[in-house]
Amino acid sequence: MEVSAIELLIRGRRTIRQFNEQPLSKETIVDLLEAAVWAPVHSRKEPWRFILFMEAGRKQFADAVLHTFSKDELERWGPKLQNDYCERIQAHLLIVIEADPRQREWEDAVGAGSALIQNIQLLAWEQKIGVVWKTNEYNFDPDFCRMTGVKPGERIIGTLHLGYFDQDKIPKPRPRTPARELLTCISAAGGEEQQ
Repeated sequence: MEVSAIELLIRGRRTIRQFNEQPLSKETIVDLLEAAVWAPVHSRKEPWRFILFMEAGRKQFADAVLHTFSKDELERWGPKLQNDYCERIQAHLLIVIEADPRQREWEDAVGAGSALIQNIQLLAWEQKIGVVWKTNEYNFDPDFCRMTGVKPGERIIGTLHLGYFDQDKIPKPRPRTPARELLTCISAAGGEEQQ
């Protein structure tokens, strides 16, 4: 069976953590978002909004992250983070959803937001743009949220770092468990399992 282009894209995508300093335009990111919002949404309302830090705005993002660090973390990671977040990585994108107290609505929003993030990653990869999806502790820090423009009643479900990277430094794939080994198939009366 011939492998489709979308399957090759899915299997070929990697998380990128080492970026070069090649400029990435706001228009390119907006184009990625315009396509990514076609992710499946289970409610009538799209649950997300986006906060983008680029160019000089990257310092605001870096400062908000550093604000959450302990003194030891600042000494250890501060200079490297400033360099990476303000020079090497070209964009920081927060994916924000409403913090709905109703479990079903919350789970639907998180699921839709996760599908949107996967769309961004695949669309970016197709254009040779690297992405790392972070769910670090700072995403849950009230000061970080305030400093980055997240409103009360909203939650960050992902921080995406985007930028170009050296094509000869693509990470090797991590193994995946074959889906066949994780599948329980109920196809007979009485709920008997078949492998």
